Amino acid sequence: MPSFKSRPGPGREKKLPVVLSRDEVRAILSNFELLRYRVCLTTIYACGLRLSEGIHLQVENIDSARGFIHVQGSKGNMGKKDRYVPLPKKTLTLLREQWKSHRNKVWLFPASGRSGKEMPCATRPISKSSVQTAFRKALKSAGINKKATVHSLRHSWATHLLEVGINLRLIQAWLGHSSPATTSIYTHLTEKAKSMAIKSIDELMDDL
Repeated sequence: MPSFKSRPGPGREKKLPVVLSRDEVRAILSNFELLRYRVCLTTIYACGLRLSEGIHLQVENIDSARGFIHVQGSKGNMGKKDRYVPLPKKTLTLLREQWKSHRNKVWLFPASGRSGKEMPCATRPISKSSVQTAFRKALKSAGINKKATVHSLRHSWATHLLEVGINLRLIQAWLGHSSPATTSIYTHLTEKAKSMAIKSIDELMDDL
């Protein structure tokens, strides 16, 4: 009688990440009351950042002349290497507007403190939980029922870049993925790829 212990267990189910359409992203980003949350989450989407990377952005990380953000490995991203990601001109303008609202010498998104007036001299960045809460409220206000999180903005960015023809290797480098296999999941999420595949299947089976 065979031992049940010797049988391999079921493989771990691989779930595709939630991806927002470009219209959905813009609807969410237009539903923030406070500038700091709108700019922080816009930057996270526009540059494909992780939440921890977004809130820890410092003034010195912005290379406005070259149009890049220097993403540095932090305590919250153990093992993650430094990388440069493209910084869109419109996002740079938003970051400058955000910085002028507090003029903190270190942080782009400084903690506001209990009084709400501590940003100019804050020694730590805005908290993850406050950004996550703001995102959930904006998601609800936009009337979007997908189970999206802040990290969905990063998934959506990668998918949208693929849809407009950006090379997968470039996206891999900008995301900070060590393996192309990790990045290749986005090829299964693009509407353009799906529509082209369906068209090819229709043509293939047309004479049946």
